[in-house]
Amino acid sequence: MDGFQPPRRPGEPAPFVRVIDLETSGRDASDGGVVEIGWQDVVLCADGGWALDGPPRARLTDPGRPITPGTTAIHHITDADVRGAPDFAAIAPAILRPDRPPVALAAHRAAFEQGWIRGLLPPSVTVGLRWICTYKGALRVWPDEPGHSNQGLRYSRRPDGLDRALGTPAHRAGPDAYVTAHHLRDMLAATSVESLLRWSREPALLARVPHGPLRGRRIDSLENAELDRLLATDRHRGPDLAFTLRTEQARRAGRDEARPAQHALPF
Repeated sequence: MDGFQPPRRPGEPAPFVRVIDLETSGRDASDGGVVEIGWQDVVLCADGGWALDGPPRARLTDPGRPITPGTTAIHHITDADVRGAPDFAAIAPAILRPDRPPVALAAHRAAFEQGWIRGLLPPSVTVGLRWICTYKGALRVWPDEPGHSNQGLRYSRRPDGLDRALGTPAHRAGPDAYVTAHHLRDMLAATSVESLLRWSREPALLARVPHGPLRGRRIDSLENAELDRLLATDRHRGPDLAFTLRTEQARRAGRDEARPAQHALPF
């Protein structure tokens, strides 16, 4: 892994990545809104390592419509909790684009946050933001973990220094951003920001077959004929599995990774 990070010069402002987490109500930005935004900065230290900068922060926001019971059951934020809170569009730009900008934003399964942000904020805010998906990064850096969800990695890897109180409750924006930031910090000990950004623009490189008769099998353990058959017959494979299978075929053939056209959001 290309984990070397050049140390910064004394007195130079510390580059940082801002981890973002959203709690929402509704299916997407067309019929719902954001009820909470949380963030946690991860900064480049003078010795070239990365560290969390302070405690996580979060703000409740008014989604502009009633919070659905189904989403309240996940994050336990009620209409009463957000009554009088600011609108997401009023506070999010300063969080996403602070005066001293981050080198990137990050989120676990970042397409979720990207979709809401693109749907609720103008292009003047969203265009040009660079995103790291820590889920896609975790698949690359820790392919042998039993699972790659935010909380799954928390308990399987047990990141050093993670304060249980600050990471609780799950499915609240501040604690979730705090947990994700620990994963990001540990990834940056093994690889670079630029590698994480590149992987985040690609489909996820899965470690295991996600469904069907071969569900749970390691991709690198499949026979060549099984790879071919999955590519030829699995109508529900999606871009992640197709990318993974083609990449594994290319690896076995000694070629570079396949890099298909992306379905990524345009920022």
